[in-house]
Amino acid sequence: MKTYDAIIIGFGKGGKTLAGELAKRGQTVAMIEKSNKMYGGTCINVGCIPSKSLIIQAGQTDYSEAVKNKEALVAKLRQKNFDKLDQLDNITIYTAKATFKNSHEVHIQNEEMENTLYGERIFINTGATPVIPNIEGILDTRYIYTSEEMMSLEKLPKRLAIIGGGYIGLEFSSMYARYQSDVTVFEFGSRLVQREDEDVAKEIQKVLENQGVHFHFNASVIRVENIGDTVRITYQDQQGNKREETFDGVLLATGRKANTHDLGLENTDIQLDSCGNIIVNEHLQTHEDHIYAMGDVKGGLQFTYISLDDYRIVKDHLFGEGKRTTKNRGNVAYSVFISPTFSRVGLSQQEAIEAGYDIKIAHLPAAAIPRANVISQPNGILKAIIDQSSDKILGCVLFCAESEEMINFVALAMDLGLPYQQVRDHIFTHPTMSEALNDLFTI
Repeated sequence: MKTYDAIIIGFGKGGKTLAGELAKRGQTVAMIEKSNKMYGGTCINVGCIPSKSLIIQAGQTDYSEAVKNKEALVAKLRQKNFDKLDQLDNITIYTAKATFKNSHEVHIQNEEMENTLYGERIFINTGATPVIPNIEGILDTRYIYTSEEMMSLEKLPKRLAIIGGGYIGLEFSSMYARYQSDVTVFEFGSRLVQREDEDVAKEIQKVLENQGVHFHFNASVIRVENIGDTVRITYQDQQGNKREETFDGVLLATGRKANTHDLGLENTDIQLDSCGNIIVNEHLQTHEDHIYAMGDVKGGLQFTYISLDDYRIVKDHLFGEGKRTTKNRGNVAYSVFISPTFSRVGLSQQEAIEAGYDIKIAHLPAAAIPRANVISQPNGILKAIIDQSSDKILGCVLFCAESEEMINFVALAMDLGLPYQQVRDHIFTHPTMSEALNDLFTI
C-alpha cells in the first residue's frame, strides 16, 4: 500500500490547482483520474472550452471544420494540464477508477493494474454527469445525445430537438441554429429560464426565435423511438393533446447531477443530500473531517470558477486563518453564451421584491449602445435592480454583446458596496460596450 499526504480524486479545476499547491509545499500527492480524456476536468474537455469554441465559430466556420478545430484545442489544453502536474516530483498521476475502501484507503484499478492508496487527507473533485430523464425508449433509441456527446458529432443534424429549455438548452439552441440546424426546444415549463424575471425570459425567447429556434412550452415528452435514421418524439402539448415530430438528432439538456454513484462512499461516513450531492460544511469538509469535496460534486453553482474558489477556501482552511468560506464568496456572476451573451449577478427583480426591498429598476435596450450598433449586435436588454434606501446595486442583467466581460465590473461594484452612482459616473473608454453602464444607471 502506498501512502500519500493527499489523495485527490478527479482532475478538475479545484483539484488540479490544489495538487500543485500541495506539491509546492512539499506534500506527496496522488492525483486519480478515471479517463485519459478528462485531464483538466469537465470545463476543458466536455464543458466550457469545447462549447465556447463551437459557439465562437458558429456562423463563420463550416460545422465539421469547427468540430475539428475544437478537438485540436481540447487535446492541446488537456495535454498541457497533464504535463503541468506530471512534471512535479511530488505528484503521481494515476489513470484509474477510484473506490473508497474506508475513510483513508482508496482502491484504484485500470486494465493494467490495481492497488490501494492511503491518504492522510482526501479531496473529491469528480464533477457532475448529465441527467438522463425517465422517458420511454430513451436508453434504446439512437441519435440521442448528452451535451458532451453532441459536441463530438462530426455531422450536423439538419433537424435537432432539444429537451430542456434551461441554460444548457438555450446555449446549444442558439449555437446550432447559427450552424443552420432547424432547432426545436421542448420545455416542460410555461416559459424559459424560470429563475429569471419574465421580461428577461421573453426577450431571450424573442432573440432566439429570430435566430430560427422553435419552442414548445408545457410540453411533456412521453416517448422517443427510431423511425429509420430519424428519431420520433411523442409529446403532450399544453392542451393535453398527443403530438409527434421527427428529428435527425435529440439533445438531452435536462441538467447535471453529482458524479458520486460508484465512489464507494457507503464505505465512509460521507453523507449525501436528497439530490445526491456530497454534504459539506462552509470549509468544504464532509462528515469525515479529513475528506473534502470541491466543485460540482458538492452541489450548488456548477461553474469552473466556483471550483477554483473552492480551492481557495480549502487552501485557507489548511494553511491560512480559515476565514474564507462558502458563506463569504461575495456576488457570483454567471454568463450563458447564447448570441448575444446573457449575464447576471445578484438578485432578480422578483427575488428583490420577495426579500422585502423597496426597489427601483433601470432599463436600457442594447440597441441604444453605440458599440452594439458598430459591431452589428443591437439585440438584447440591460436591467439593474437598485435598493431605494441605500442606492446599492442588488442585481443586474446584461443581455448584450460582450456582457461576459461587463458583468464582472458590476459584480465588483456590488462586492465593494458602491452606490449605483459610482458606476453611472465612472469614466469608460469609448466606443465600448462597458460604457453602456453609464446610461443604464442614469435613473
